[in-house]
Amino acid sequence: MIFACLPADAGVRHALQIHPEAGEALCRYHQIILRGPSPLSVAERELIAAFVSGLNSCRFCFGTHLATAEAFGCDGDVVRRLVNDPGLHDADPRLRPMLHYARKLTLAHTETEPADAEAVFAAGWSERALHDLILVVAMFNFMNRFVHGHGIEGDASTHAERGRWLHDHGYLGVLASLADPASANTVRVPCE
Repeated sequence: MIFACLPADAGVRHALQIHPEAGEALCRYHQIILRGPSPLSVAERELIAAFVSGLNSCRFCFGTHLATAEAFGCDGDVVRRLVNDPGLHDADPRLRPMLHYARKLTLAHTETEPADAEAVFAAGWSERALHDLILVVAMFNFMNRFVHGHGIEGDASTHAERGRWLHDHGYLGVLASLADPASANTVRVPCE
């Protein structure tokens, strides 16, 4: 573990407690982006979170958000294949241009061009849908670096447990677990 103040089995919640005000804002932002009103379903947004995390080789975020996407009805095997297939052959045809945009924005962001957006619109998505996709992609490029920077990894059982927890409680549940001293899930990190 990179941070001595974090436990060996640290998760994102632990790292958020190092700077509680920033952690609270980040939880609220996640709730808005991933659970708030959007032309993209919650399942699609969690799939995109997992997809971006897979492209960035962030094992913790990929595993956790893949499990969350599966809890919302996505096929995890398809998501795994999409990460490794630049042609996105197994993607739902309507979602394919969105995932293409997400891939490009993650791996070659300076190469995005109007034609990429036009393909999204031609598939029937609105400008708001593309905007929401960009928010999820940007957030998970940030979160993947947040997780890697803190040395957070986890294992398959941890990812599955946290994915189910996010499905059941959402991101405000993470916030509540940080703040509720009576909660068994409360995280207290004494970092200086």
